[in-house]
Amino acid sequence: MASRLQQIEGDESVLLRVTHSNLKSFSADVRFPLQMSVESVKDKLWRKCGTSVNSMSLELYDDTNTKVAALTDNSRPLGFYSPLQGYRLHVIDLDPSSVTSGGWLEDTSLVEKYTISEEEYSKRDGTFRKFKEKVLSQNPSAVENKLSNNYMEDLCSNITETDVK
Repeated sequence: MASRLQQIEGDESVLLRVTHSNLKSFSADVRFPLQMSVESVKDKLWRKCGTSVNSMSLELYDDTNTKVAALTDNSRPLGFYSPLQGYRLHVIDLDPSSVTSGGWLEDTSLVEKYTISEEEYSKRDGTFRKFKEKVLSQNPSAVENKLSNNYMEDLCSNITETDVK
């Protein structure tokens, strides 16, 4: 259940965990006014997860992950479904051609990566490699170890196994 600190006294709102059917890594805690209509909730969620209002279905789950309600009436206020702190609002994307479908928003292996050959990189100005060479030519001591390999060894030698338990 959500922390008591997350509830604002006298506030007519609820903090819900939002998840998405197509975005497995998407999860956000969002505060909603209880008098906000389901359609307005969908509009707010559209801005957070990308699923259009017309393609969105919402389900409310309690803190034991049991489905409490399907939010089917867009004109009803969110409070009609009696959400409590710590409940989960699950977004179901009904559009098969949605930007969230296919996994390409999360699976980076589906994205073509930028590559450059060593020769092309060496020809470029303003690269980190050129900057590093310039710094080293001006100050060769910049790469020397600032701390010795046995730094604080004398202090650590007195520590026993019982000290760390």
